[in-house]
Amino acid sequence: MLLLRRRFQTLLLHHRHHPLNPNNPPLLRLLSATTPPPPSTTTTTEQQWTEEIVYLDESDNLLSSSPGARPSDTHLISSGSVLHPIPPSSAADRVAHLALRWRWGPQLDSALDSSSLPPSLFPLALARLLRLSDPSDHLPPLSLLRWARRQPWFLSSSAPLLDDSLSLLLDRLHHDDIHSLFQDFILPNQETATTTTPPPPSFPSLAANKALQSLSHSGHLELSFSNFKKLKHLGLDGLLHTRTYNSLIHLFLAKGLPYKAFEIYESMAASASCSLDASTYELMIPALAKSGRLDAALKLFQALKEEKDGPSPPGFPIYSALVDSMGKAGRLDAAVGLYREMQAAGYKPSAAMYVSMIESLVKAGKLDAGKGLWDEMKGFGFRPNFGLYTMMVEAHAKSGRLEVASALFTDMEKAGFLPTPSSYSCLIEMHSAAGQVDAVMRLYNSMTGAGFRLGMSIYTCMLTLLANKKLLDLAAKILLEMKANGFSVDVNASDVLMIYIKEGSTDLALRWLRFMGSAGIRTNNFIVRQLFESCMKAGIYDSARPLLETYVGSAAKVDLILYTSILAHLVRCQDEKNERAIMDIMSVTRHKAHEFMCGLFTGPEQRKKPVLSFVREFFQGIDYEAEESAARYFVNVLLNYLVLMGQMNRARCVWKVAYENKLFPKAIVFDQHIAWSLDIRNLSVGAALVAVVHTLHRFRKRMLYYGVVPRRIKLVTGPTLKMVVAQVLESVESPFEVSKVVLRAPGDSVLEWFKKPIVQQFLLNEIPSKGDVLMHKLNVMFPSSAPEVRSLSPPKPSSFSKVMY
Repeated sequence: MLLLRRRFQTLLLHHRHHPLNPNNPPLLRLLSATTPPPPSTTTTTEQQWTEEIVYLDESDNLLSSSPGARPSDTHLISSGSVLHPIPPSSAADRVAHLALRWRWGPQLDSALDSSSLPPSLFPLALARLLRLSDPSDHLPPLSLLRWARRQPWFLSSSAPLLDDSLSLLLDRLHHDDIHSLFQDFILPNQETATTTTPPPPSFPSLAANKALQSLSHSGHLELSFSNFKKLKHLGLDGLLHTRTYNSLIHLFLAKGLPYKAFEIYESMAASASCSLDASTYELMIPALAKSGRLDAALKLFQALKEEKDGPSPPGFPIYSALVDSMGKAGRLDAAVGLYREMQAAGYKPSAAMYVSMIESLVKAGKLDAGKGLWDEMKGFGFRPNFGLYTMMVEAHAKSGRLEVASALFTDMEKAGFLPTPSSYSCLIEMHSAAGQVDAVMRLYNSMTGAGFRLGMSIYTCMLTLLANKKLLDLAAKILLEMKANGFSVDVNASDVLMIYIKEGSTDLALRWLRFMGSAGIRTNNFIVRQLFESCMKAGIYDSARPLLETYVGSAAKVDLILYTSILAHLVRCQDEKNERAIMDIMSVTRHKAHEFMCGLFTGPEQRKKPVLSFVREFFQGIDYEAEESAARYFVNVLLNYLVLMGQMNRARCVWKVAYENKLFPKAIVFDQHIAWSLDIRNLSVGAALVAVVHTLHRFRKRMLYYGVVPRRIKLVTGPTLKMVVAQVLESVESPFEVSKVVLRAPGDSVLEWFKKPIVQQFLLNEIPSKGDVLMHKLNVMFPSSAPEVRSLSPPKPSSFSKVMY
C-alpha cells in the first residue's frame, strides 16, 4: 500500500527550495532535442546527486527524503541512481494528467510551467488530453491552449502549430466556445489591420476555415456571418477555402436569405485563391433562378458548361430550377429550350417539372403545347395531380374549348379526383355562355349530387341561360332553390324580367312578374317602368294600367318624360277604344301636365284666363335646369297632338311660350338685312308646321310694318321635314325653292307673297271657326264634359293634320 501511494505521489513532487528560485532546476525537463543517449552506468561528476527528493502524503507531511534528482538529457528523468528515458507519449500523458487534475487556474499554470513542455510535444499533449477527458468537458483543453498561447515559443512558432492545435479543439467545441476561440486565437492582434494589410504569415487559415464551417453546419447564422465579415474587413477573406464559402452560402439559402448568399458568392468570385466547384454551381444557379435573377443564373449556367476541366456537367437540379423559373417568368422559349437540352443530356423529366412546364404554358395561353406535354407526361407513366387536372379543365373551358374541357373533366372523375366547385362553376358558366342547356343541367345535377353548394355566379349564369332559352318554368325552379339556399333573389329575378323586356317578350315578362309576386319576390320601380313602357308599345293597355298604378303607389315619381311618352302613344293611336284606355292611363299618372292638358281643351270660362296666359303659367312651373330636354320632348309631342286635333291657335300659343322660354334658342336667326332663317331640323312634324306658320307671321309683320326686307329667307328643314313643309307651302303658292335640306326664297319675292289675302288668312288664322265657337258654347253649357271625351270626336282635320298622316 505504501509502495502504491509513493508511486502516486511521485506526480506531486515538491522541491525543498522555492520553485521560483532560479538556482532550483525543475523536476521534469522536457526539452526539445534529438534522440536521448542510452543511460550510462558509470558514475561521473555530471551524474552526482544534485538535489534531494521529498516524498509527502496528502496532508503535505514528510514521509521520506533521499537524493535522487540530477541534471539529465532530454526526455530523461532520474529516479534514484538510474536514468530513465521518458518517451514523448509518456511526457504528453503526464501533461494531460496535470491538466485533468488542476483543470484551470494558477495551480495548473504553475504545474505546466514546471513541466517545461517543448513546443513539438504540445499537439501530442493536447491530443492525449482530448482523448482522456470527457467529450462534454471543454475546460481542460481550453485551459491548456490558453497556457500555451502565453508561452514565448508558442507565439514565435509557425502557423501549422496553431492550426493543428485549434483543429483538434474545434471538433469538440460548441458554437459559443468556437466563437470565443475564433475571437481569442484566430483574430488576435488584428484590430489595427485593414483590407490593404497583407495577412500575417502565422495566421491559422485552416482553423479559420474549419471554425466557419463548424458554425455554418450547426446553423448559427449570426455568428457565422459576423466572423466572416470580420475576416473580410481585415482582408483575410482571401484565405478562405471553397468549401467554407459553400457552407456559408448553403446556410443563408437554408435560412431563406438568398441576397446575403449572393453577397458571399460575390466575395467568393472576387477571391483569386478560390475557385467555383460543383457544389457552388449547384447552390448558386438554382438560387439565382428562384430569386428572379434569371440572366445571372443563365450566365453562370453557361460558364459551367464552358469549363472543360472544371466541375461535372450540369445536373438535374440545375436544369429543373432553370426550367421552372423560366416558365414562371414567362420566358417560355428559353424554358422549352432548356427542357429539350436536359432531355438530350439524358435526364428524364420529373413529375414536378412536367407540372411546372404545363402550368407555365397553359397560363401563357399556349394550350396546344400544354396539351402536348400533358400527353407526353401520361405517356411516361406519370399521373397528373389534382391541381393540374383542375387547371387544365378550367383553362380549356375559359378558352371556349368545351369538348376538350369536358373530356378532361371526365378523365378527372375517372382518376378518382373530385372536381372542385371552381371547376364546376367554370364549366357551367362556359356552357351557359355557349347556350348548351343539356350540358349545364347535367353538370348542375352532378354538382348538387356531390354535395357542393352552388354559388351566386352559377345560379346567375343558369338563370340567364334559361331566360334566354325562354324556359320559364325551369328558371322558376332554379330561382326557388336559390332562395331556399339563403341567397337574395330579388336582383336575379329582376334580371330575368329585364331580359324578357329587352327581347320584347312582353307576355313572358308579365308571366314572370306574376310568378315573382306569388313567390314574394319584389322588383324595383325602374323595371316596373320598363315593363309598363313595353306593354304600351305592345298595345297591352289592360296590363299597363296596373303596372302604372303599382309604380305610382310605390311613391315613384312620374316625370314629364313618362307622361309625354304616354301622350305620344295617344298621338299615334287610331282606335277609339284604345284612345279611351290611354286617356285613362294618363289620368293615373296624376302629373301636373295632365291637368294642363285638360285645362288646355276647356274654355276660358272654366280656365278663368286666356289660353296664352294659361300656357305661360304652366311653363313657368317647369324646372328647366333639370327638365329642359323633357320640356322640349313634351312640346314636340303636344304640338303633334294639337295639329292633329286641328287646334292651331292653341298650338301657336304653345310654340310661342316655348320659344319665349328658350327651349329652342337657335331656331330663329335675324341676320340684319342679309338673311333670316328658321331651323326646324330637331322638331317633330307638328312642331315644325306650327313653327313655320308662326315664324312666317313674325317675318311678315317685320317686313310690312317696319319695312325691313332681307336679301333672302331660309327654312332649314333637313331631309326629313323638307317635303312636308314644301307640300304645305305649295298649297298657298309660296316662292320658296326646295333644295337638299333648305327651302329658300329672295326677300322681295317673299314680301310680295305676304301681301296676298290667302297668305294673310293662312298666317293669321286668328278668327275662330264655326267649330271653335260651337265647342266653346258646349264647354260653357256642359262644364263636366271631360276633354278626353271631346277629343274622341275631333273636328274635321285641317290641311296640317292631313300632311302629318
